[in-house]
Amino acid sequence: MTKVDAKDLDFDNLDFSYRDLPYSYEAEYHDGKWGKGKLTTDSSMNISEAAVALHYGEEVFEGLKAYRRKDGGVNLFRPDRNAKRMKNSAERLLMPGYPEADFIEAVKEVVRANQDFIPPYESGGSLYIRPFMIGTSPIVGVHAGQDFTFRVYATPVGAYYPGGLTPTAFVTSEFDRAAHGGTGQAKVGGNYAASMLPGEEAHRAGYSDVVYLDPREHHYIEELGSANFFGITKDGQFKTPKSPSILPSITKYSLLELADEMGMNPVETPIAIDELDQFAEAGAMGTAAVISPVGSITHKGNKHVFYSETEVGPKTQALYDRLIAIQYGDEKGPAGWAVDVPLD
Repeated sequence: MTKVDAKDLDFDNLDFSYRDLPYSYEAEYHDGKWGKGKLTTDSSMNISEAAVALHYGEEVFEGLKAYRRKDGGVNLFRPDRNAKRMKNSAERLLMPGYPEADFIEAVKEVVRANQDFIPPYESGGSLYIRPFMIGTSPIVGVHAGQDFTFRVYATPVGAYYPGGLTPTAFVTSEFDRAAHGGTGQAKVGGNYAASMLPGEEAHRAGYSDVVYLDPREHHYIEELGSANFFGITKDGQFKTPKSPSILPSITKYSLLELADEMGMNPVETPIAIDELDQFAEAGAMGTAAVISPVGSITHKGNKHVFYSETEVGPKTQALYDRLIAIQYGDEKGPAGWAVDVPLD
């Protein structure tokens, strides 16, 4: 693949896709320890055809963003939470956790090395950063590998949902995102591979994405496609589902704090699919989506409309504005949320 030249990019009209930037970061694990990582200009990887990641899915990943501030500097948003979550995901798959401090420094190195590709402040874009780890040991029997590669790449992106804060329609799925007691709380590729068929079926039927219900009873809301769900009740309370098979979204936990700051009495609690009438507004939240308002959810042929199918609700808008302002450095947030990346 040809490397991208920053001069050729239209930063005001970026989609959410991969672009081959000049630098990535790589570190390898052998003989029970991580070697020293370094930047690389090679965006390809050479692994055995029997690598355990290819056959048994021993792979974890993360997603975070770098934001260009108005003063020209660059912020990361809560990278310590991504480092910790990746370590937890890795341990779930018997992989060695990558040291959290080294994770953050690797991300900063990739951002600095590719700083020309960070979209300008006024564009509303960001530099999406993808740390990941794969098992590279050649394995035939089903057991954990002993050799691993940690890499970080980056790509400039626009909005994950092209409509931005335009509400979209969702539909419940008969498929499960993850099993109860399975890998739902880990950010592993298999969870996303399993979501592709139901997501495609939803798109063909005219929906933005699917609503996954709990794998035991198919009664409680779990996640919306590749994002967490929230609802705002008619009396202004922020609610988001609580379940052992939901990915612990960094955006979700950030919005729980901001909702508390804004007097919305936030709570994590089971939310039944037949209790949607309590919500005046609803949305999807995640690193890629940030916040995407949910206009409606259709369940077993019955369509429930929230605030509007065409306009974002006022409380959803307020949460979005506050979060974005912190990420881009326009407003001060809780301590440690915005992490400056010193540029050369």
